[in-house]
Amino acid sequence: MYKLAQKLEISRIESNLESIMNSVGINYYLLGSKNILSNIKKFASLSEAKKNEISFCSSTSKKAIELISKSRAGVIICSKSLEGILSVYPDKLFILVENPRLYFILLANKAMSNATIYYERQTGISKTAVISESAKIGKNCAIGNFVYVGDNCVIGDNTILSDRISIRNSIIGSNCVIQSGVSIGEDGFAYERNINFEPEPFPHLRGVRIENNVEIRVNSSIARGSLTDTVIGEGTKLDALTHIAHNVKIGRNCLLTAGTIIGGSTIIGDVCWLGLNSTLKNKISLGNQVIVGSGASVIHDIPDGDIVAGVPAKSIKHKVTSEQLFLMAGQANK
Repeated sequence: MYKLAQKLEISRIESNLESIMNSVGINYYLLGSKNILSNIKKFASLSEAKKNEISFCSSTSKKAIELISKSRAGVIICSKSLEGILSVYPDKLFILVENPRLYFILLANKAMSNATIYYERQTGISKTAVISESAKIGKNCAIGNFVYVGDNCVIGDNTILSDRISIRNSIIGSNCVIQSGVSIGEDGFAYERNINFEPEPFPHLRGVRIENNVEIRVNSSIARGSLTDTVIGEGTKLDALTHIAHNVKIGRNCLLTAGTIIGGSTIIGDVCWLGLNSTLKNKISLGNQVIVGSGASVIHDIPDGDIVAGVPAKSIKHKVTSEQLFLMAGQANK
């Protein structure tokens, strides 16, 4: 019977927490009593956590101290920059790291992967899915209700296709997650007016290539290429309502937040961050590790490591001091 992967018991910690902390691969040090670690059973938000739960505080301002003092969490992951102003509480242990949010993510995922029950995952194809006879489906895939996979499409191993997805003219890698309502591989929007000013459609002869470990969230669309493939690089994540036009090339490990629109034939480098409702004009290039602010309209090429915002988008890197902004794109603030 077909069933998509579901997270179960996501808050359980089945292994010794200290051993998990040591396996994450990030330097940390402790402030308070290490004995508290043995009582920790779950992960929770800072405001809702109880004494047997672990949480994190990513703030480095004075407000962080207020939030921490009000929290009932037994263990709180904090920034090393707070060490000099943290009070010692008899019922709290602080884990001090460079990036609390990242450490929390790695710790939680590692702990949950060790849990006795983490995923209930039955692979297979829904009876309501339509799969072309010439399509190739990899091993251990889950394909949901009313999914369409067209002629000569390829779906890699361990890929999850949720409900009501349309895939045409596409090759999709392994370990990808595509959520409901996504359209991949339809013709893009390209016309040339004839002598009577009537729009003539540009022929779309190529497809879409999505590399491994890509995630595409609900109601996004990716157009097929006209004369070159549209490409989404390995590890890149697309939030809901993202639109990728024809011939776009997106590099590895990029994060495109909700409402992002990319015009045709635009090239985006590796490890970029595109903010909410940002727009990139067609036929421009972004370098590696670029940050685009929310609502920005990018109409010119952007060099490696720049931060842009506004309409039209301009560089604001010289004005930015927040370490969190740089961490979005994997940069170091130097």
